[in-house]
Amino acid sequence: MTTLAYTSHFLVSTTELTLILILTAAVFIFFIVIAIIKMYKLKAENKRLTELESFKASVDESYKDFTEGHLYDNN
Repeated sequence: MTTLAYTSHFLVSTTELTLILILTAAVFIFFIVIAIIKMYKLKAENKRLTELESFKASVDESYKDFTEGHLYDNN
């Protein structure tokens, strides 16, 4: 009879369990929304940075033929 009294303290009703699950889901949804917003902000920042003229100048270098070196005897 005493074990029944101890176990009743650990029982959770369905309404309490539902509330706990809803709160947990709300917290995770909040974090997911923040992550999505940050992703779009980073994507926009990356696009802005790649469109800068200084970045394009460093990327658009012409191809250099590296086979004209001393290893190939093409002096």
